Amino acid sequence: MTQIEQYAVPADAGALPTGGESPVIERMRGLRSRWPSGSGVAVFNEAYLGVAERAGPDFGGRGLDDRDAAPLGVRCAERYLSAVETATAGGRPPKCWRPLLPYRRHPGVRPLQFALSGLHAHIGHDLVLTVVDNCHALGCAPPDLDGEFERVGDLLVSLEERIHEDLMPGPELLGIADPLTHLVSSWNLERAREAARVLWRLRGFPSPAEEFRHRTDVGAGLVGRFLLTPCR
Repeated sequence: MTQIEQYAVPADAGALPTGGESPVIERMRGLRSRWPSGSGVAVFNEAYLGVAERAGPDFGGRGLDDRDAAPLGVRCAERYLSAVETATAGGRPPKCWRPLLPYRRHPGVRPLQFALSGLHAHIGHDLVLTVVDNCHALGCAPPDLDGEFERVGDLLVSLEERIHEDLMPGPELLGIADPLTHLVSSWNLERAREAARVLWRLRGFPSPAEEFRHRTDVGAGLVGRFLLTPCR
């Protein structure tokens, strides 16, 4: 099994129920009991859950129609949940998530850093691969998903705003926090969109496509590690 296949989201994983709560939101809530409060996963998950709950069970919007692909926002969240659940089971998640997953209590690593590291992995890796996954499932190209991509972008902007509102440190640490925020925004939604289009253009060339996926994963993980450098 290749690394890509190992971490692929099952075809029906993001499917929404006919009624009631989104299963993705329920799984995010379930993580509260599995990871210690204040750990990297718990901090990011709490911020993400708050935004998802406000957006409702269909957060991320539906795609072009009700064909085979799950909504882009749900499928993207599934990639994050798959990484965390792989780690919980003792497996090896994608490299971009590994800096955030260990139980960490270093006094110099602030909650803001955990949240920004998770956000970077989610945009710089998960969103890129999710767009390509949905294109394969729907038989379309990335530009055809631009409307849905914008809705997911709005959700992630709301997540970034929540992180800033809830986790920004006091005035004495703003000199540290501002560069961290800038570092995360250096990989923004437009760059994620372009990376997805490049990966889609490589779909007929398995080796370069695999290399591009690998570099996307490793690059996001490297930035995530920098973001978790202790402040003191």
